[in-house]
Amino acid sequence: MSVRQVTLHQLRIFTVLARHLSMSKAAAELHQTPSALSLQIKQLSENLGVSLYEQVGKKLFLTSAGEIVAAASDELQRHLESLLDELAAEQQLERGRLRLCITSTAEYFAPRLLGAFCAAHPGIEAHLEIVNRNSILERLRENLDDVYIMGQVPEEIDGIAQPFLDNPIVVIAAAAHPLAAERAIPLARLGKEPFILREAGSGTRLTAENYLAEQGIKLKARMTLSSNEAVKQLVAGGLGLGILARHTISSELASGALCILDVDGFPILRKWHAVQRKGKNPSAVTQSFLEFLLHSGRNDRDSD
Repeated sequence: MSVRQVTLHQLRIFTVLARHLSMSKAAAELHQTPSALSLQIKQLSENLGVSLYEQVGKKLFLTSAGEIVAAASDELQRHLESLLDELAAEQQLERGRLRLCITSTAEYFAPRLLGAFCAAHPGIEAHLEIVNRNSILERLRENLDDVYIMGQVPEEIDGIAQPFLDNPIVVIAAAAHPLAAERAIPLARLGKEPFILREAGSGTRLTAENYLAEQGIKLKARMTLSSNEAVKQLVAGGLGLGILARHTISSELASGALCILDVDGFPILRKWHAVQRKGKNPSAVTQSFLEFLLHSGRNDRDSD
């Protein structure tokens, strides 16, 4: 038996023959000559090592092995048709799957964008992971998701990054802080203030510390936290200044709990990036979502 040499074409031919039990009728449906059809069936029989039919007089009858092959061939054809239907539906975004992984800071805007995309394509099954920076880099290395949203993209990661949205990094304080009323605060002044900072692996903190280090300024960390919400609460309570992405503080600015300080050199202008693993062939759903992100970013800039 040489199953590796069995072709889908041979199985399809045998399915038609099994339905008609007539070489001439099967050949007519397949637009072949009876002799060419007979040769294909003979090759299939030899590859499988079994007799598929027998002829008694002018009538064809399937052997028991032929009935098994006919049933399996028919089922295989249905699975193949279903596969093609699903692929066509995915290309038209009627169904499909999207795995999105974002940093914790991106949770202030990315779920809204994902929700808008899924509302436009209700057949899409979306899975969202919200993790810290170290975890998102590990997931990217292991190729666990389709798209990753992060601010600072490290050079050592084997990925393709597309900037799609502004990500200004700002200095924040309690609304009643003495610096809140000042303008053009010298950058050196930050080195004299206590700060409530994100953890050492945070992309926002890395961006700020790298920038300030270039200016010869080192921040005094009064407290280090792994949550943007905790940082905001402690800054609002007057325990120190903070440095966060502008997207994370919209509600606190609206309520008056926090303010953005007017510091020379700030905001630090960065971008949010949609990242994919290099060499990965994106599905139609993934490609459409990337285009949606880029379009959303353009609309956000146009509305400013």
